[in-house]
Amino acid sequence: MRIALCQMTSSTEPKENLATVQDHVRRAAHDGARLVVLPEAAMACFGIPLAPLAEPLDGPWADGVREVARETGVTVVAGMFTPAPDGRVANTLLATGPGVEDSYDKIHLYDAFGFRESDTVAAGDRVVTIDVDGVKVGLATCYDLRFPELFRAHADAGATVSVLPASWGAGPGKREQWELLVRARALDATVWLAAVGQAAPGPDADPEQPTKAPTGIGNSILAAPDGTVRVRLDTAPRLHVADIDTEETERVRRAVAVLDNRRL
Repeated sequence: MRIALCQMTSSTEPKENLATVQDHVRRAAHDGARLVVLPEAAMACFGIPLAPLAEPLDGPWADGVREVARETGVTVVAGMFTPAPDGRVANTLLATGPGVEDSYDKIHLYDAFGFRESDTVAAGDRVVTIDVDGVKVGLATCYDLRFPELFRAHADAGATVSVLPASWGAGPGKREQWELLVRARALDATVWLAAVGQAAPGPDADPEQPTKAPTGIGNSILAAPDGTVRVRLDTAPRLHVADIDTEETERVRRAVAVLDNRRL
């Protein structure tokens, strides 16, 4: 399966970001991608009031993503915000494409490093996998990366690939943690893991310096089921298309049967 890692920097304007998403999808499809992954908060960046811009899954922003998915014939996963019943929003991944129409609400909220996502975002409670050209793909978002049980749940549901859109917060050691955790989660579940982050907010942004709200540090990674890094981007906006050998997942699982050997 050919997958596109689309590293972008979201602005505060959903319409502007939708145009960027559509451009990435068209370029990725031109390069033969079948699955196009965009970051968490592709709809609008963190650090602004989210409730006023949240839209339902049948709203104009999601429909704009669906339109480009239909136009190009690819499956798209992109981060947006949808209304939640209590006045907060859900941090949602929209997954849409040929035979695919689903969504995932982020389960683990980023109440860490001085930021409280749960003040404005309601947690999801559903593990979600989608089928892309016969390949089962698990959905996760950013802070979910610190919780290996979610990725094992993907594998238990039949996934050989997981995708992780993110808006990874900057700060001391955070870039190293990002790579360590991406590789560890790929190993934990013996899956391909495509971790696609927001690009850094500018060319002079320092990933070691924390920001008031999580923006991004770039460094999107495609990790193989054996934990090796097959693709690593820099901090700038970037689109990279890579091929995933799903049979490699099965080879690794035969060699290192951690899923079968679990006792707990």
